[in-house]
Amino acid sequence: MSFSSSLPAPHLVFLLSKFNRQHKPSAFSVVRASADVPDFLSADWLESRRKRPFGPRLNFTAEEAVQHQLDALKCNDQPRPDYGVEVMYRFAGFDPFERSPYFGPFFDLGQFERFRRIFHHSTYRMLLGHKDRRILSSLLVNENRFKQRVWIQGNRPEEEEIFQFTMVQRIGGSWDGYWLTESLLHDGDAFAGGLAY
Repeated sequence: MSFSSSLPAPHLVFLLSKFNRQHKPSAFSVVRASADVPDFLSADWLESRRKRPFGPRLNFTAEEAVQHQLDALKCNDQPRPDYGVEVMYRFAGFDPFERSPYFGPFFDLGQFERFRRIFHHSTYRMLLGHKDRRILSSLLVNENRFKQRVWIQGNRPEEEEIFQFTMVQRIGGSWDGYWLTESLLHDGDAFAGGLAY
């Protein structure tokens, strides 16, 4: 039988509190401090948790939200692989528990990996690391819906396509006032050959 299990709980608490008053550093305070950062995470884990991940902001306009998403896709692999796709996923305004028409056809995009694979499909991959872009048209459909058509020049020779962002401003709930991406559509038939996602 161990020492701690042979003592009733009130005596143990009294004994430990008396021990802590007599000695400066306590083994229990060291354990409590090291419990904040688990030993299987990197040394900068706590600091990285404090940083706010980039995504929708209440002060972004619809145009700025599209710009930030395209900027992230242009530098997709910085600071880590597929970071630009992560940013797009944070801006995505679909319910992860239902099939979504985000890319046109209804897909199950609840898992990030499925969302990521579509961006690596031949039609959408040109957005990743694209060279240039130009806004072709912008339309405020109503006070909480915005559409923007963007011409994209990919980083491969003669690779250029037109994509349409549809942004919606949420009303009510935890995303009230935020502009989120309802859909990102390719002008052509993006999935003519099929897609295994």
